[in-house]
Amino acid sequence: MIASNMQKFDLAIIGGGPAGMMAAIQAGKQGAHVVLLEKNKYLGVKLLITGKGRCNITNAENNQKELIKKYGENGKFLFSTFSEFSNLDVIEFFNGLKLETKVERGNRVFPISDNAKDVLNALKKEMKKYNVEIKLNCEVKKIIHRDFHMDNHMEKQVEKILLANDEEIIANNYLIATGGKSYPGTGSTGDGYKWLKELGHTIVEPKPALTPILIKENWIKKLEGLSLKNVEISIWKGKKLDSRFGEALFTADGLSGPVILDMSKKIGENLTKNIILKIDFKPALTYPELDKRIQKDFAGEKNKQFKNSLDKLLPKKLIPIIIKLSKIDENKKVNEITKEERKNLLKLFKEFELNIKGLVGFEKAIVTSGGVNLKEIDPKTCQSKIISNLYLAGEILDIDG
Repeated sequence: MIASNMQKFDLAIIGGGPAGMMAAIQAGKQGAHVVLLEKNKYLGVKLLITGKGRCNITNAENNQKELIKKYGENGKFLFSTFSEFSNLDVIEFFNGLKLETKVERGNRVFPISDNAKDVLNALKKEMKKYNVEIKLNCEVKKIIHRDFHMDNHMEKQVEKILLANDEEIIANNYLIATGGKSYPGTGSTGDGYKWLKELGHTIVEPKPALTPILIKENWIKKLEGLSLKNVEISIWKGKKLDSRFGEALFTADGLSGPVILDMSKKIGENLTKNIILKIDFKPALTYPELDKRIQKDFAGEKNKQFKNSLDKLLPKKLIPIIIKLSKIDENKKVNEITKEERKNLLKLFKEFELNIKGLVGFEKAIVTSGGVNLKEIDPKTCQSKIISNLYLAGEILDIDG
């Protein structure tokens, strides 16, 4: 007999983020009696701040192999998952909930409304449709497990969840979708790692990924707020480690933006030694082509001072920095600039070097790299190979894209 402070469900899910809500919907569709436990006052707290409040739902890449490459070495784990429910199925799922979507540069998919609340509301409405019981302000204190005798062998299973208010949740199956450690203010404080370690799982050290970076040069603060478009950014440690084309943004102490976030994991993996970032402000032009362009601009205004000659080539905020680093006298007439000085200027346009200090960290990281070792999870079902009635979803796993 179940005591009055206990409740029995088919599936108990810990974590009211996108992974937990999607799991609740899919289980509810199959007729399961589902409870979703969320320690915050609201569901989807982190979802609401993704894509600067617009919610980058998924990626519209048609080629599954290409998409899986974006997840790095551990991406192969997703082949089974994506064959069951792909990124294109995600788009179809939301369109079926009358949430219209659009595809932007880089195949990023957003709601047409540009409002993350619409994504959250669509998920909440669907959970209500399938009678998912939602418990907010519901903090899990402990996950209790024990060994069960099953057909002549012992099996480790979760027995129940003990909540902070001493209420007990009992279910046939359990799913942990507590996320990683990024943006801890949203509740992602890494609780899931602690519980899973206690349950016998191996945790690959969590590290921030998709995070802004810090730059050593002090003058970087003078460029704060400057947005770069159509630039090529590469990272170097003796040799080129990675290179991307797109957008970036200068912050008070470093760089952010899509290109930087995409490369931050690679940067994090190589921080042990000096790592250099290079920006090519004119990737469409070769060195000779850019040299011709500069000479043409200079020839058109021979008596112009150097400090007033770069407006057509660079953003206004960047010009004083380029002038200082070029070591060309700012008052020098452009027709007096030597070939050697022009060569130095070209290098600043094509290989603007910055020394990377580090990553901003979990406070501003969009995702977490690391998590539960994938060798301990069945890729077809996301079931734990250690605890037979336990499943894992989302960022708690050692996979990030």
